[in-house]
Amino acid sequence: MSKKPRSMTIGALAKAANIGVETIRYYQRRGLVAEPDKPYGSIRHYDDQALARLQFIRTAQWLGFSLDEIAELLRLDDGTHCEEASSLAEHKLQDVREKMADLARMEAVLSDLVCACHSRQGNVSCPLIASLQGGTSLAGASTA
Repeated sequence: MSKKPRSMTIGALAKAANIGVETIRYYQRRGLVAEPDKPYGSIRHYDDQALARLQFIRTAQWLGFSLDEIAELLRLDDGTHCEEASSLAEHKLQDVREKMADLARMEAVLSDLVCACHSRQGNVSCPLIASLQGGTSLAGASTA
């Protein structure tokens, strides 16, 4: 028994994909999702393929890909361009690793500043505020 293809309005598609209607329209303007033909006197209907495309986009965004990068991945979606897709993923992985290193440095600086705030005595200025005003501790940490 074959499953009948689903036919959804843009509202139903948005609900099924757990995104907003305007987001779908934006993706259409960006060329990421096709806009189906509108029969005369009727409304557009979307199928399961449109839903799968939206799920692809959302998953790729979750992995950190920009919409431009997702457009490139969608161009490669026939499955025969694994090397090109792998190259895009390797670049994204490097970006993620760089961001993680930046976050680790930020964590170390913030941890030191919080400890300095908790250990300060007397009527001295707040180490966190002083550091933010001076920018020296933070600037040095980002280039380490």
